[in-house]
Amino acid sequence: MAKPAKRKVQGGRVTPKGTRPGDSQGAATQAPSQVKIKGPSPQWVPILMFGLLAAGIIVIFLNYVGLMPGGEADNWYLLLGLGLILAGIITATQYR
Repeated sequence: MAKPAKRKVQGGRVTPKGTRPGDSQGAATQAPSQVKIKGPSPQWVPILMFGLLAAGIIVIFLNYVGLMPGGEADNWYLLLGLGLILAGIITATQYR
């Protein structure tokens, strides 16, 4: 079986050779700036992270059991617990 003939594609290079899209007038790009390497996280970051996560779980558990002030389960305590857990997760993103 014979191969089909290749089509000649019209067009070509869109930008002048040696330039990058977005460069004005084909100016040479600058060397990348120095990358600042950060050291390890301070000791308080993981302590705060685990503290917030644990506090959120404890608030939700105590709300479920009915030991929070007011006696009954309240949605505001649930939101407080979820907010503490979210704060712990956000703190976890800052850990290096």
